[in-house]
Amino acid sequence: MPRTAIAPAATPAPAAAPRVRVLAAPGHRHEEILTPAALDFLGALARAFAPRRADLLKERLRRRERLVSGSPLDFPLTGAAIRTDPTWRVAPPAPGLTDRRVEITGPPDRRMTVNALNSGARVWMADFEDATAPTWENVIGGQLNLLDAIERRIDFTTPEGKEYRLGADLATLVVRPRGWHLLEEHLELDGSPLPASLVDFGLYFFHCARRQIEAGHGPYFYLPKLENAGEARLWNDIFLLAQELLDIPRGTVRATVLIETITAAFEMEEILHALREHSAGLNAGRWDYLFSVIKTFGHRTDFQLPDRAQVTMTAPFMRAYTELLVRTCHKRGAHAIGGMAAHVPSKDAEANTAALAKVRLDKEREAEAGFDGSWVAHPALVPVCREVFDGVLGERPDQRDRTRDEVSVTAADLLAVRRAGARPTPEGVRANVAVSLRYFDAWLRGHGAVALYGLMEDAATAEIARTQLWQWLRHRTVDRDTLLTVIEEECAAFEKEQPDALVTEARAVLERVALTRDLPAFFTPDAYTRHLVRVPRPAGGAPNDRVG
Repeated sequence: MPRTAIAPAATPAPAAAPRVRVLAAPGHRHEEILTPAALDFLGALARAFAPRRADLLKERLRRRERLVSGSPLDFPLTGAAIRTDPTWRVAPPAPGLTDRRVEITGPPDRRMTVNALNSGARVWMADFEDATAPTWENVIGGQLNLLDAIERRIDFTTPEGKEYRLGADLATLVVRPRGWHLLEEHLELDGSPLPASLVDFGLYFFHCARRQIEAGHGPYFYLPKLENAGEARLWNDIFLLAQELLDIPRGTVRATVLIETITAAFEMEEILHALREHSAGLNAGRWDYLFSVIKTFGHRTDFQLPDRAQVTMTAPFMRAYTELLVRTCHKRGAHAIGGMAAHVPSKDAEANTAALAKVRLDKEREAEAGFDGSWVAHPALVPVCREVFDGVLGERPDQRDRTRDEVSVTAADLLAVRRAGARPTPEGVRANVAVSLRYFDAWLRGHGAVALYGLMEDAATAEIARTQLWQWLRHRTVDRDTLLTVIEEECAAFEKEQPDALVTEARAVLERVALTRDLPAFFTPDAYTRHLVRVPRPAGGAPNDRVG
């Protein structure tokens, strides 16, 4: 029997304050998540923080313009006092986050929720961001699945008779909300859509924070795509208000920041400092990091990258980034979590053996570098990652005592992309087109994590693929007519391979985000408003006229 519902102690909105409006059609059990009190809580967060979010997004654009104009990227002078102050440290690891040697990631759909919690990983990151296509059903259904999992009422049997049951030893749940650049068009306050980050964070926090505390853990989060310490300070203030509104002790929240933008790599200590009473460490979000490098410096010929498969973590600029991350975290008592192993099991035994060997080598490199744990995308990879980190950690929960004082990373080291090597190959161009088309098709159908060519692809890898195509076109490394021919050929092959694929729509997305003169910052806002939003629009309104 499910437990009696816990009523969060909150009256977040004054009686006269306008309520958040739900613009979407009612769905199955949606009323359990979209309660009046929960909507008032979202309204309180949006009124307090939506203007700051908008200002920070404008500052992103200004900074990008400065970099395009030739301003150097360096460690900011404004953070020098924080970086040189030896006295401060982040909060100690929270219950359930002391040992993070293996973390699994995936969308919060019902099947993945059960499989990930049962996987043997120490942590599951329930991903509302890159691994989730943000249909309204996915957003609210994901919240229901997390609530059901915490209440242990998520068990189910498929029509084919396969049973999914939660076991006894479950991974610690950590939630990744969508990034600051996205809006949730199905919820509106004062005529404006709510920031998607606040929706994902707020609904989970409102319904599950107290439940998680009672279960011996707490409300834990991963924060995506931050570009500077100011954005981390915004999150810290959100945590403070959310805890106050629900009468939850200050410092209960924990958040791990993904260092997945090139600008954030220059502010790691400042980001930890901004969140220090709520910090759970940093993660090397390496796929988005590559995407950010291309997006930030795509205008420069010396920042061209070769085929995606050729840019490994041993590239000098990637090694500098991860070494600095480990040193920064351990200097401040924080966990350093390694990057994603995206391989998925194959029916080909030889291919499977080769893939697992690559995963093992990658995790050995991370463990030897001082990381305290790492990510995998599939339950089958959990034993490999665990075995590697067991061999280094033994019975210790982490290796934060390895402060890596010998590491010294300069701005030039982080920007040494020219040393990454080769030019793109025809095979690399075709692979990027093939992945982009197939991923965009899946995303438009509501699937954010897709197994393609032996890898679990998500929005981050699709972003790398399409921005590389844009960069190669811009610098005429790839001829436009040649690329258009490849797109035509891959569309035909995809249509033959999957007759019901949304080839026309997927091609349109690819052309809008890769073949234009100016590079869109993300593919998701435009694709979301054109294809996934299901709300009435004003006559003549542009499909993306409200995207932040």
